[in-house]
Amino acid sequence: MKIVNDIQHIIRQAQQTAYRSINRAMLEAYWLVGKRIVEEEQGGETRATYGKATIKKLSEELQKEFGKGFSERNIEQMRLFFLAYPIPQTLSAELPTAIQQTLSVKSDGVLISETVSRKLEIPAFKLSWSHYQMLLRIPDKEERAFYEIESEKNQWSVRELKRQLDSALYLRLSLSKDREGIKKLAEKGQIIEKPQDAIKDPYVLEFLNLKEHYRYSENDLENELIDKLELFLLELGKGFTFVARQKRISFEERHFYIDLVFYNRILKCFVVIDLKIGDLKHQDIGQMQMYVNYYDRNVKLEDENKTIGIVLCQDKSETLVEITLPENNKQIFASRYQTVLPSQEELKKILNS
Repeated sequence: MKIVNDIQHIIRQAQQTAYRSINRAMLEAYWLVGKRIVEEEQGGETRATYGKATIKKLSEELQKEFGKGFSERNIEQMRLFFLAYPIPQTLSAELPTAIQQTLSVKSDGVLISETVSRKLEIPAFKLSWSHYQMLLRIPDKEERAFYEIESEKNQWSVRELKRQLDSALYLRLSLSKDREGIKKLAEKGQIIEKPQDAIKDPYVLEFLNLKEHYRYSENDLENELIDKLELFLLELGKGFTFVARQKRISFEERHFYIDLVFYNRILKCFVVIDLKIGDLKHQDIGQMQMYVNYYDRNVKLEDENKTIGIVLCQDKSETLVEITLPENNKQIFASRYQTVLPSQEELKKILNS
């Protein structure tokens, strides 16, 4: 019945609004707790020792009333929360009147009410406390800002955020950018305006659970990617939708099969992917050039952009790729893939060099 659907929609919207309000109030309360602790520490004679003792005492007293949500570790995270997201410098510290605000938040099922008198506004927090707990592990401010922006824009769950952190997404995207490009990642997240912006090198396929030196065929790899398509789409990035596997193209009574075909809604173009086991050969690039040309001439519509081709291989020679492709190439890319999580230390070394 229509009335049932309408009422269900109203209730769901109300529940979502209530959840967002509670989450926002909780984050503001935790931030204010961290702010108060930092202020207390600054008044202590020996900051480190005094601060540790303060957190221990706070934990003992707060847990009596509010439960295990106020362990020493959690209170320390509230302190770090304030330090990582300080008062915006653009706001004046001398507003004419104090703002009275009552924050209500549930912790372990217990309702906490606190009247807070403050002169400064609180940063706008849009993620969950679990998201921020994970973000606080990132020491670099620009890297942390990138993951915060991407989590909000793409509505990443905590699990998806963890996966992107573990696979060093920020560092992988940074490898192909200059200092100004890296700065933009921190300010705006990943912006896709041209084919190069959507390409990663390497792609990390640890979710396939294939051992690093395990012997498998290209068909095995393709089957695993299709079985875990949702995770593969997350790794591919923004705007990708699945179109086909083993797509047959034919001419002059000859048949060829493209491993995977996707469409990117942001770039408005087809993306064809060929999977290769072992080192990349120049014939692999030539084959991909044929696939791209076929799609451009026979499949894409007039208002769509040129097809992108990606050869996924275990290893490649940059010189071979550069010499095989035309100098003005903007359509065909060769990227490595890894079946284990990369070492962030190794990626950072490459980035710094």
